[in-house]
Amino acid sequence: MVENFLVVAGQVATLFLLIGVGYILARLGVLTPEGTSQMSTLVLYMVTPCIMTRSFETPRAPGMVETLSIFLGAYALCTLLGILLAQLCFRREPLDQRGPLRFGAAYGNNGFMGLPLVIAVLGSEAAIFGAVSATAFNLFLWTQGLRTMGGTITPRSALVNPATVGTVIGLTLFLTGWRPPEPVNNAISALADLNTPLPMIILGAQMARADLRAALADRRIWLVAAVRLLAAPLIAMVVLLPLRLEPMSYCACVVLCAVPPAGATSMMAQRFGRDAALAAESISAVTLLSLLTLPLFATVALQLSGLG
Repeated sequence: MVENFLVVAGQVATLFLLIGVGYILARLGVLTPEGTSQMSTLVLYMVTPCIMTRSFETPRAPGMVETLSIFLGAYALCTLLGILLAQLCFRREPLDQRGPLRFGAAYGNNGFMGLPLVIAVLGSEAAIFGAVSATAFNLFLWTQGLRTMGGTITPRSALVNPATVGTVIGLTLFLTGWRPPEPVNNAISALADLNTPLPMIILGAQMARADLRAALADRRIWLVAAVRLLAAPLIAMVVLLPLRLEPMSYCACVVLCAVPPAGATSMMAQRFGRDAALAAESISAVTLLSLLTLPLFATVALQLSGLG
């Protein structure tokens, strides 16, 4: 188990070294807020759909559809339980602060950090689990998450977003077995390969502009960390264990539930006029703390599933 922990810790440390690159570039003024915003747009609208499309380009083995369907239901259940727990917190805070705090506690950074981490821990063949989880994640985020920030739910916001577009394209390829022409597929793969370094560099740049000292002194942010980094993965680990999921499904679900707050926390807060500074500070501080918790939960999940 110690050996597995060190291996996972090394993989997580690699991601944090990439975060450090973004942090240093931002502190030096080389990577500006405008540049970070443009990189985020690139990841959101091009890289994410491409990694999801490529993740589904895998031979359809017997029982795979059933395995993925069960995984989707399991992940949706764990996400819902995490959302319900977050709703019990921060009741005395005004909406401007309650929204970002609850959102950060409920929604993990699946696209920017979860998918790269699943691939790092379980291998590239596990990428399809991260892609499938985006279906439930985005449905919750663009409905309940929108309401948490004080927004209005619309069918378009729930169903039409980059992740769902990538899911539809990927599922089509997966179910039909058709593949794009080689030049198109090579371009998709090249963009998908940016899914690990670019999001990590963006996270680092965002952290460089947050007041980490003030964030770590804020008890509310420690509560966000407790829900996001401890309670959410524990819920997944305990609730799913009796269900005896396929080992890789189980590990992927626990890892995806253990990631720090979604980058969408600050974007949504800014969009709806909530406390964007508090959102940025919570993302930065909890992401930093996840360096301690992510290897632990990933290692325990590997052991419990029999993959360790």
